[in-house]
Amino acid sequence: MKRRTFILSAMAGAAALTIPQQASAAVIDGPATAGTRVVPMLPGRGPYSHVSTVDQLRAAIASTTNGGTIIVADGTYAVPDGAPIDLSGAGGRWNKPLTIMAESVGGVTLTGAQSFVFANAHDIVISGFVFTQSTTIEVAATCQAITFSRNEFRLADIEGMHCMMVRADSTVIEYNHFHSKSTLGIFLGVEGAGSTEMAENVHIHHNYFSDHTFPGDNGGEPIRLGVSPRALSSAKAVVEYNLFERTNGDPEAISVKSSDNTIRYNTIRDSGGGIVLRHGNRTRVESNHIIRGLRGIRIYGNDHVIVNNYIGETADTAIVLGAGTLRDHYEGEPANSRNKNDAVDRVRVALNTIVGNAGGLSGETHRPVPPADCVIVDNIIEGNSGTLASVPTGTGFTWSGNILWGTAPDGDLPATGFTRVDPLLERDAADVLRIGAGSPAVNAATQDHSAVVRDDIDGRRRTGAADVGAHELSSARARREPLTREDVGPHAP
Repeated sequence: MKRRTFILSAMAGAAALTIPQQASAAVIDGPATAGTRVVPMLPGRGPYSHVSTVDQLRAAIASTTNGGTIIVADGTYAVPDGAPIDLSGAGGRWNKPLTIMAESVGGVTLTGAQSFVFANAHDIVISGFVFTQSTTIEVAATCQAITFSRNEFRLADIEGMHCMMVRADSTVIEYNHFHSKSTLGIFLGVEGAGSTEMAENVHIHHNYFSDHTFPGDNGGEPIRLGVSPRALSSAKAVVEYNLFERTNGDPEAISVKSSDNTIRYNTIRDSGGGIVLRHGNRTRVESNHIIRGLRGIRIYGNDHVIVNNYIGETADTAIVLGAGTLRDHYEGEPANSRNKNDAVDRVRVALNTIVGNAGGLSGETHRPVPPADCVIVDNIIEGNSGTLASVPTGTGFTWSGNILWGTAPDGDLPATGFTRVDPLLERDAADVLRIGAGSPAVNAATQDHSAVVRDDIDGRRRTGAADVGAHELSSARARREPLTREDVGPHAP
């Protein structure tokens, strides 16, 4: 999966390059419209076709059966209503996809009710377009390995309309910009076939999600992985290196309603939504930055790992361990049961830095089934409001090695589970509070975390006894940092 993604990313990223115009270019024989040109094959890339009308694009797609690249000349193209660009049955090979790319990134705008439609398509890259359509872009469950790379999505702002819905395995959504919505509807959803299945191995990375201003309290998520009936289906999605700014359409910026996902290396800044494991089990939330937003991380379900995250200066409790209406979801349960909250069981919360929020870590109490058997170890929790750590109805918890500081009360964790000492946090150039030299957090972890995590939030190796919190004090070069606008979206390097 990683090798494939690298190849597709590299190929799609070439949209910004100038394609050589060669004197020997020939007119396509057969169904293609006269004037469509083929540039001789380049190693590993297939033939290049240049098109400048929607009809030429349709013809080039029909004539490309084994991979290749179709370059659409810059301009605005009106796709006729009722006659979208049909990619049914089209595709390439895993190492030579059919790539349909704008002449320059952002240089081609598609207008009309629909743009591309997909059914039984495979190994296709769509790159460099601006989508403005008034219907949801659907990647059907009958498809495989469809990549959207370096596109801009500013669809019509229609109440209840989603921007994109992915149902196909091995879909890649990379280096795109989703923005400017003020109504009900999500930017990007991942579901699957039928009513309970999930698309598997979807990779969502280096996208920029911004400016969703829907004022409601539900239904405006930037990313939603599943819906309630799909909670127990294993998606194995990877959501990484995405930036969220001013995404205020929902309390959940990344909403997980499926199982076995990885949410890592994302930055959520100045946004109303947090990371919420709403349904499902065994998801890993690792090394994310949540900075000056409204919410942090909220958790339901079983066997999740919450490690190396930084949650700073939000207007709500940083980490919430959910109570449930039932203990667990199960196969065959009544349909009206699947949308209920299931209590947190066996969740590990370790090596996180929680600072300056309206509250630290808390367990819910307004549902009858309490959290159980969770491990809360080696975190820094500092704050002056709310309560630092409180799970009043939880059972079977393990607490150790946490550092608490600030004027907020400690809460109800056992005295053996924490030390009250100033962690000596210092604000860095990225507006993140981290431990400095002389911090009591250095080498102070009480558990061996090497089987769970090897590095810190910045990608620095954790050696020996880990430092408490998300950061490891080290002179090594950071391999990651909070994302900025320059790191993501269509024009990122």
